[in-house]
Amino acid sequence: MSNKKKKKMTPVQQEYHDFSKVREPKRPVLRNCLWAFFVGGFICLLGQFIQDFFLWNFEFTEKTAGNPTVAIMVLLSTLLTGIGVYDHIAQHAGAGTAVPVTGFANSVASAAIEHRTEGYVLGVGGNMFKLAGSVIVFGTFAAFVVALVRTTLALLGGS
Repeated sequence: MSNKKKKKMTPVQQEYHDFSKVREPKRPVLRNCLWAFFVGGFICLLGQFIQDFFLWNFEFTEKTAGNPTVAIMVLLSTLLTGIGVYDHIAQHAGAGTAVPVTGFANSVASAAIEHRTEGYVLGVGGNMFKLAGSVIVFGTFAAFVVALVRTTLALLGGS
């Protein structure tokens, strides 16, 4: 707390602040970072195993194996969110579960589950993209800009 705010406190407030500060539990930052690192790494490792499965068993190329891998990761994340497992994992792993694809699917599925009692159109449809909407808009805009730059460079380059 800044010294400016401490000066505005009454003596009783300052005493209570000091009292609560001493008894506040310390955050296990290192443990939380390790959990996030290993759980996020495990999610990525699982995705790599799924991609390798498509590469070895269906003779996909690395480029073509990406789409079914992402689809399965989204499906797994949505299923785990639906049965409540993903939230329990996220309580312990924190940012480790925010690995882009699975975290995105979790945010959409969580919002849909939370608002299902309000109906499918206004509840689920209207609320499930509130958090994820900005990601979709930015992704669409970024894809447009990249396509515009590539097209311009191709036209200028003559190929």
